[in-house]
Amino acid sequence: MKSPLQEFLGRQGFLVLDGGLATELETRGADLDHFLWSARMLAEAPELICEVHQDYLAAGADVVATATYQASLDGLERAGFGREEGEALMRSSVDLATRARDRFWSVSEHRVGRLPPLIAASIGPYGA
Repeated sequence: MKSPLQEFLGRQGFLVLDGGLATELETRGADLDHFLWSARMLAEAPELICEVHQDYLAAGADVVATATYQASLDGLERAGFGREEGEALMRSSVDLATRARDRFWSVSEHRVGRLPPLIAASIGPYGA
């Protein structure tokens, strides 16, 4: 199986990662003073996450990372979400990134000279 990074590295020699998701969410008014950080927005402001992903892609990012750095099922349960609800929130982080990428990629001028952007799972230190 070929790595999805190989095409980028072979063609342009590098990949541009998105910027700091949490920083941009805070810039746009999100309150991340919570142990879930940006993962809190999966439940409270999912469209804001999607907008930030799209803006990073428009700025030239080849890869957007999910809003799951501080997310874990234990942490989501501690925040009051049931197990199934926590699992759904984790899946939604991928769905939001995919939706943003697909919206971005549906505009033909965004495709000129670019490879289809990738989505990376953001996985922080478990139990932080």
